[in-house]
Amino acid sequence: MRAIHLLFDPAIFGITTLFLAVLWMLKDQKDKTRPLLVFALILNLFYGVLMKTLMVGEGGLFPWKFDHVLFHVDQSLGITAVSIAQQLQGSWRIPLWIIYQMMVPMMIAWFFVTRYRSHDSSVVMAYIAELVAGPLVYAIVPACGPVYAFGPQWLHPPAVGADAIRLAGMPNAFPSLHVATAFVFVLFAPGKAWKAVAVGFLTATCLATLATGEHYVIDLIPGLAFGVFAASVGMRLYRRALSFLGIVVAWSLAVRIGAPLLIATPYLTRSLVLATVAMVALALWKQWSAQSLPVEARGATV
Repeated sequence: MRAIHLLFDPAIFGITTLFLAVLWMLKDQKDKTRPLLVFALILNLFYGVLMKTLMVGEGGLFPWKFDHVLFHVDQSLGITAVSIAQQLQGSWRIPLWIIYQMMVPMMIAWFFVTRYRSHDSSVVMAYIAELVAGPLVYAIVPACGPVYAFGPQWLHPPAVGADAIRLAGMPNAFPSLHVATAFVFVLFAPGKAWKAVAVGFLTATCLATLATGEHYVIDLIPGLAFGVFAASVGMRLYRRALSFLGIVVAWSLAVRIGAPLLIATPYLTRSLVLATVAMVALALWKQWSAQSLPVEARGATV
């Protein structure tokens, strides 16, 4: 297990990947998309260090987190992260932990998939949109995840009130950017085989976020909408991007300001979840339908 942790260490993996990307770029200096990948990797390294510093600092200066609020919203939803995570321990835990750690390798792999199968590198712009907008959204509802909020008791949490709590840590729960990125893969997937791979990875990622205690179920719902936002930026569909960013912000404000209503009215919470999922599904259907059209006709469809 220690070897697996070392293999997926973000610093080691990031530096190794950047080194290999530079060698790959130098092999064909006429290919204009290769420097784009190298730039994105450099940006990701600096971004990781910068955001960890800023978000940890934010967690120290503003230690109030909304984990217990999200915990109660899950209960209102009727499907809690804890109930799912309890079923995914034992032999499931290690493979799902690996899936959770595979996000950056998959982002790089999907760059190559979209570039060589559909000759489109705009997925990089989707990644950049996530990197820029993600921390801003995190700041609306700072939360860390069940494993941080409840510690060793996270699989059997005690009864708690739906109040903000003092919790030192980096807010990275609401919405789930892991689910958002996995859904970006689904939206960009070229061909039936890659669509199946992307949907499988999205499903595994949703389970992994819960099995590892990193997220609440409610985190996944705006995470899907955030994925549509990021993909839309990459595809230069800015009107759709703004619409889905609005959905994400609306969810954040609903939890931040209207959590008592969400908790007290399960019917309302479930209806909002179903409406969000329906809009995400419609965006996916339009995107996949547009991929079968000539390039010049796609913009009008999606």
